[in-house]
Amino acid sequence: MGFTWRRLTEADFPLLRDWLDQPHVARWWHHETTPEAVARDFGASARGEEPSEDLLVFLDGVPLGLVQRCFLADYPDYAAELAAITDVPPGAVTIDYLIGEPGRTGHGTGTAMIQAIVERTWAELPAALSVVVPVNAGNVASWRALEKAGLRRVAEGELTPDNPAEGALHYVYRTDRRSGM
Repeated sequence: MGFTWRRLTEADFPLLRDWLDQPHVARWWHHETTPEAVARDFGASARGEEPSEDLLVFLDGVPLGLVQRCFLADYPDYAAELAAITDVPPGAVTIDYLIGEPGRTGHGTGTAMIQAIVERTWAELPAALSVVVPVNAGNVASWRALEKAGLRRVAEGELTPDNPAEGALHYVYRTDRRSGM
């Protein structure tokens, strides 16, 4: 599969709003989708004013989804919440992701996208030593994609959920940079 990426721009917000409104995304991301809310929640990253990256993902040149990526150390409150249930090593990066196009789910695309962003993380962020990803325990498709992408479950525990209706139990997945990379 031919994945490409670029930083999300404000011009992409209408597409992102459409994706966030999709039932398979809305359940887990639980975002407000008014133009003002999307600008509030994604604007600083799109303008490069935050340390996180919101990356628009393309598959064979067609917009597919979004990956958020950041060093956990850049968000100490979130890192502390995660550290209560698992080791958060120095240099840990976390990702969040969505496939916006409903017809692209359930075919291994998410697994391939996760594998690609992990490899890209090793190539682009030399200080990244691990990728640590919490996922709501009820989001079976997401945690299965992480497992198929080669991440291993290292912990489970309660974290603040994106959607309070889904409960607080999360599984935490991790992969580490192999030496020599």
